Amino acid sequence: MATLPPGQRKLFEEPNLAAVSTLGADGGPHVTMAWVDIEGDELVFNSAEHRGWPKNLRNDPRVAVCVFDRNNWVRNVAVTGRVTSMSTDGAWDHIQQLARKYGESEYKGATDRVIIRVAVESSFGYSL
Repeated sequence: MATLPPGQRKLFEEPNLAAVSTLGADGGPHVTMAWVDIEGDELVFNSAEHRGWPKNLRNDPRVAVCVFDRNNWVRNVAVTGRVTSMSTDGAWDHIQQLARKYGESEYKGATDRVIIRVAVESSFGYSL
């Protein structure tokens, strides 16, 4: 597992959107935009379990993520990694926490939540 340098880590700590790329059952790419957080050296996502990308990650834990600075999209970090865990424990509370990070008072969407933790294997920062 790699440790992100402070400038790269900051983009994950701030309310910046991430593009998450997974591999489908047919081996094809699937990209979705997601809220992201960081705890320790792991990226932390939250999704509805019924969506495609959590299903993809159960079949193949490899993931690529690019987070973009919301004020200057040229500043971004590209990461490759692997899922370390997927859990429903505390997932509803976690999505509420992410909603507040991203400026929402509460999350009112799908209730079948899962927390996805990703260990960073490599990263590259642009314009940082």
